[in-house]
Amino acid sequence: MSTLTLPAYRIRYLVFQAFSAALIGVFLFLLSAFAILVGFEIWYAGRIYPGVLVGGVPVGGLTPQEAASKISQSYDYPHSGKIVLQYQEKMWSATPNQLGLFLDPENSARAAFQLGRAGSLKNRLEEQLYTWYAGHDLPPILIFDQRTAYIYLSGIAPQINKPVIEASLSLKGSEVIMRPGEIGRTLDIPANLLILSTQFNFPQDMILPLVVYETPPAILNVQEQAEQARRILSQPLTLSLPDQDQEKAGPWIFDQNKLASMLTIERVQVSGGARYQVALDSTQLRSFLTQLAPSLKRSPANARFIFNDKSRQLEVLQPSVTGRSLDVEASLRSIQERLVRGEHNIPLVLNYLQPAVPDTKTAEELGIRELIRAETSYFYGSNSPRVQNIKTAASRFHGLLVAPGETFSMATALGNISLDNGYAEALIILGNQTIKGVGGGVCQVSTTLFRAAFFAGFPIIERHAHAYRVYYYEKVAGNKINPRLAGLDATVFVPLVDLKFKNDTPNWLLMETYVTPASSSITWKFYSTSDGRKVEWDTTGPTNIVAPPDPVYRENPDLKKGEIKQVDWAAEGADVTVTRTVTRAGTVIIKDRIATHYKAWGDVFEYGPGTEIP
Repeated sequence: MSTLTLPAYRIRYLVFQAFSAALIGVFLFLLSAFAILVGFEIWYAGRIYPGVLVGGVPVGGLTPQEAASKISQSYDYPHSGKIVLQYQEKMWSATPNQLGLFLDPENSARAAFQLGRAGSLKNRLEEQLYTWYAGHDLPPILIFDQRTAYIYLSGIAPQINKPVIEASLSLKGSEVIMRPGEIGRTLDIPANLLILSTQFNFPQDMILPLVVYETPPAILNVQEQAEQARRILSQPLTLSLPDQDQEKAGPWIFDQNKLASMLTIERVQVSGGARYQVALDSTQLRSFLTQLAPSLKRSPANARFIFNDKSRQLEVLQPSVTGRSLDVEASLRSIQERLVRGEHNIPLVLNYLQPAVPDTKTAEELGIRELIRAETSYFYGSNSPRVQNIKTAASRFHGLLVAPGETFSMATALGNISLDNGYAEALIILGNQTIKGVGGGVCQVSTTLFRAAFFAGFPIIERHAHAYRVYYYEKVAGNKINPRLAGLDATVFVPLVDLKFKNDTPNWLLMETYVTPASSSITWKFYSTSDGRKVEWDTTGPTNIVAPPDPVYRENPDLKKGEIKQVDWAAEGADVTVTRTVTRAGTVIIKDRIATHYKAWGDVFEYGPGTEIP
């Protein structure tokens, strides 16, 4: 068997032929592909590439004008779409076109035409090939006209908008009228336009909740205040004294009609808003309480005692009195607060002040252990009204206490001298004459007190002598005159002329007064604890004596013709100087000089009209 072997050149020729044939085939393929590509581009030079859709509408192979027409005819969402606007239970259905959404077919077609025509040759060919193979759906170009949407929203706004209504509370007679507030609503058109413009980027049927802003009233609900007002007016208001107050006063009652006339409904600002405040009119209520306050005021009063000389203990003559006063502002607040809570029996608020000396005090606690001085004066010849006045005035001081360090005022303790307080009309010295007046004889009491304080060694702070010598005050037992008592009288004329002395000891001073008409005497006793002080005194007696002037006659139309009545008696004028030295343990603690000048005084007679004067 033999093997055929080709020559080398032959082999090279065959390889060349095969390579040439392959090269020519590739060239012819590329030439054909290029021809096809050139033909494709030429064909679609003015047309949209195949596979392009706009909003689901195929427009490949169409010119932009043809595509615009087809899109306009085939894409119907602006007219057929459904947009539901919703607020609470209300709904409004509209097409996108009614809300200002319009199709722009020309620009939509232009966008489709530009697909595959932008970028590098490679990118354009790839995009054209992909679109032809897989398709490319472009969204249509839509135009949102906010003016149309604004008009539509403005049309439905009146169905939503609602004005703010403030709650109100008022009275009709005693009836409480209440109206609740209502929240205001306003369709927020700018916010809803913004939402629509965003949602229209995704064209589809949809339900859109509308944006509505609410404006609550400053006062929405007055139910609570209305109930308060009804509670206040439900029954009469009764004001009374506190249970612990033993005095029976009041009650003071305001019926419903009066309460209604006093009820105030006031709008007030509070944290976070406003509210109505229901209360009684503070001005009227304060006026009532202010007028009531004086009748309820009671000053504290120390207990009054008498000293039992045998047991050396105090016996209660008159119980102490707790002082009180109406606290107007506290009562006002209490009434307002409790009345709103529904209370109608409300006690007033009183301030209580305890006396310095309650009736539980003992002689030891007060430093009252003995009689330190007793003085007696006589009023022989006094008529019944004068005796009555002496007894009435003296009773004001019986059992009275003077505190350590206190300056005692007789006028203050004596109070008002009037017929209503038990005084009678009797002769008094007024100016340059003796006349009939209420309280004649009170100076018998002041003179006795002055002498008790003087001889007990207490400092005399204020003392006034009579205008002329009154022989009542110089009488001693047996209806005799003791001239050494001249200059030791004292007059009091409330409230201008006073008698004052000071208790300059560390102990309380108890005063007792005893009037004995049978002996025409008044005795004033001082009880305390002696600090060892001693009193030495002297008097010049009446000096520079001046004879009385001639008698004076005055006509009195109340007297009959021929009737003459003496109304004043002559007295000599004189000067008297009394000196006093008070010592304690040999040391002078008081040294004083009391000078008195008495005017000369003539007899005074009154006569009836037509009477001959002697």
